Amino acid sequence: MNEATRNTSTLSGTKIEESQLAMLALALTPNLGPKRIVDAIAQLHTPDQIFALTLTELEGLRLPADAAQFIFDGKARRAADEEWGKIVQHGGSIVTLACAEYPERLKEIYDPPPVLWVRGAVQLLTRPSIAVVGTRHPSPYGTGVAEMLSRDLAARRLVIVSGMARGIDTCAHKGALAARTPTIAVWGTGIDVVYPKENKRLADEIIATGGTIVSEMPIGTFPAPQNFPRRNRIISGLSIGVLVVEASENSGTRVTARCAAEQDRDLYAVPGNVTAKNSWTPNTLIKQGAKLVASWEDVWEDLPSQVRLQLEREAGAESKPEVMASLLPDPVLRPEEGIVLHALRADESLQIDEILEKLETQLTSSEVFTALFELEMSGRVRCLPGKNYVRTL
Repeated sequence: MNEATRNTSTLSGTKIEESQLAMLALALTPNLGPKRIVDAIAQLHTPDQIFALTLTELEGLRLPADAAQFIFDGKARRAADEEWGKIVQHGGSIVTLACAEYPERLKEIYDPPPVLWVRGAVQLLTRPSIAVVGTRHPSPYGTGVAEMLSRDLAARRLVIVSGMARGIDTCAHKGALAARTPTIAVWGTGIDVVYPKENKRLADEIIATGGTIVSEMPIGTFPAPQNFPRRNRIISGLSIGVLVVEASENSGTRVTARCAAEQDRDLYAVPGNVTAKNSWTPNTLIKQGAKLVASWEDVWEDLPSQVRLQLEREAGAESKPEVMASLLPDPVLRPEEGIVLHALRADESLQIDEILEKLETQLTSSEVFTALFELEMSGRVRCLPGKNYVRTL
């Protein structure tokens, strides 16, 4: 290797560190899983040493014969060069285990991905976060609760992580966006392959609001069924805890919950109707020790104290002085907000179920949750313990 390529490789005017290129090459080598790559790299001084090893030395790292030959023949490096060109073309980047930007929480799991393909804000991966997951076929109750909890937690600067699948995952990301905060979507496809296709607009919004799309799959990877259970360990691995909203007995959400337990992550679950099939997983998790969640406070009070203090300090530093009076008229309410506000009283609180029942012929549950959030943020409504709402004077 000559001096020009020892430290960096340049493609399309964009540089990549040689150690990153080595990790990318290993990730693209056939028959090498995350654990085997991590074990091999641990035996080297720097990852880029892999390019200078003899075939015998490569096999001495306990690599399969075909993988060792692939690296020795230079095919792994060429594949990495080609992949880097595609990453640059799609406006992406990579974060490897050799990078300082690699999230510490993800390093803690048994088989951390050696390479993360990323679109958007890389630094968001190291922020305190919670995963919100569930069924692809939620009930109106599940949809509303997922959006509400995600919105309430995101408003307090806790990053929402999910898989951008149909159903609860999509609701989680939308809840975070409703709070005008960035969110992380972990894909089971390449970062250039939107799945499901109807979430193209959601993906664009995630990037536009400073969020992040992340995958361990190369550019162009299509949505193969086996990729999604694998990505679930990343969803839980990035997070402090995992919140399950609705999921049936055979739901893929159980994989994420199992990953969370294996990774020593906190488990939270929203209880559901015992006769509904989508209540099976969250109710079972609660029986097994997961914390029952009815509001954002249930998660917040369970966070590690240093994380909670960090978020509170950041929120305090960003808060603006309260304006006691204004010559400007109050902003005009949206119709949905007006309906909800009219249903509330200043002298008596209403529980969320009572509000939903009272307005079921006028608004959907999602519209009620959104209106309550906006009214609370504007100071017109106050949320009391137990999700009881009262109109402010």
